[in-house]
Amino acid sequence: MKDVRIALLDMNNNHVNQGFKNIKEISEAFRQQSEENISIQVFDVRYKNEMPNIEDFDIFISSGGPGNPHREGHDWEQKFADFLDSVYYYNKENDSKKYLFLICHSFQLASIHWKLGNICKRKSYSFGVMPVHKTEEGEQEFLLKNLPDPFYAVDSRAYQFIEPDYPRFNELGMKVVAIEKFRPHINLERAIMAIRFSEEIFGTQFHPEANPAGMIENLKDEKNKNAMIENFGTEKYLETLDRMNDDDKIVLTQAQILPRFLSFAKKNILREIKALA
Repeated sequence: MKDVRIALLDMNNNHVNQGFKNIKEISEAFRQQSEENISIQVFDVRYKNEMPNIEDFDIFISSGGPGNPHREGHDWEQKFADFLDSVYYYNKENDSKKYLFLICHSFQLASIHWKLGNICKRKSYSFGVMPVHKTEEGEQEFLLKNLPDPFYAVDSRAYQFIEPDYPRFNELGMKVVAIEKFRPHINLERAIMAIRFSEEIFGTQFHPEANPAGMIENLKDEKNKNAMIENFGTEKYLETLDRMNDDDKIVLTQAQILPRFLSFAKKNILREIKALA
């Protein structure tokens, strides 16, 4: 039996990051719970210019990270764009498939690369546990199936994806499956929070990997704490701390989205291996 091979793409550019730690923990828990052989390898994309060869892996999870998602002239940027296209076109041309999950910064890079809409700087940094709403397509999305509407997720970003180009989405067969909380008192476009890029590629603007311990650690950071108080007030900041361990909020989101993605990918990969045997 062939191993199921997972590549984790670290997009943090040598910044210490709770999110990537959480991604490794979820992947490791998946490995330990699987009867099959699962291998996991980490690639430091931005700092060390490392990139997986897609032929060598079955599943890819590409993390969030700091900074501007638009091109700044780094070597890794074109490599990452080529990687996105190679996974996308590999799946169009082959019966066996490659599975890719894109988180926050990676989600923004992919949305820019495929020219899906306006990815721009927010007026202020967003940080906290936010309600996320499913779209009509999102109601049918199996990765969100066991989550309420709205569900809660960790948001941590200086940029946002707004003004989606729906003709472009239709042209590529992509779907918006989740959007930002509706705020009628604020006259701003709601950000796109999750996209089904293809049968095998999914991405979120939020952090589905986040857990309460990591979030509390992040809230000790003055920048995050101040961003949250500035956006939502001290009362909301304290309420977030209070709700951190609620079973129906980020604990539920973490238990559902990435584990379901990994299980779905593995099941299909094993079915493909069997069919070829």
